[in-house]
Amino acid sequence: MNWEMKKFTELSGEEVYEILKLRNEVFVIEQQCIYEECDGKDKKSYHLFAKENGEILAYLRILEKGISYNEISIGRVLTDKKYRGKGLARKMMLRAIEFIENHLKEKTIRISAQEYLLNFYSSLGFVKVSDVYLEDDIPHVEMLYKNN
Repeated sequence: MNWEMKKFTELSGEEVYEILKLRNEVFVIEQQCIYEECDGKDKKSYHLFAKENGEILAYLRILEKGISYNEISIGRVLTDKKYRGKGLARKMMLRAIEFIENHLKEKTIRISAQEYLLNFYSSLGFVKVSDVYLEDDIPHVEMLYKNN
C-alpha cells in the first residue's frame, strides 16, 4: 500500500475518477445523502490517499485557508467499506496533520465532523467547538485542532 499526497493538477484522470467514485459510494449511496459532490473545492485542495493495485482504499482532502473556513481544513475523510477497521483512517489523519504542520506550516485545523465520529476525532486532538447542526440531514459538529 502506498500513501500519496497530490495537488489536483497532479492527479491522473484515473485517480480523479476513482476518488469521485469512492466518495459517491460512501457519502451518496451508503449514507443516502444527496449533495453536490463536485463543489469546486477539489481544484484548490491537496488530496491524500492510500492506494494499492490501482485501487484507492482511503481518502481525504486538505483545503487551504479561506476555502471552507478561515483555518486550513480537512474534509471528505473516508475509507472504502472493504478496508474499514484496519486503522487506515487514523494513519491517514495523522499523515494529514503532519503535512499541515510541517509543510504548510499551520498549527490550527478545522473540520466539520459527523457527530458519530466525535470520539475518533477527539482522540486525534480535535476539540468540539460548535453545537450539533445538520449538514445534508446528517448531524455534524465543528471541531478544531490546535498545536501550540
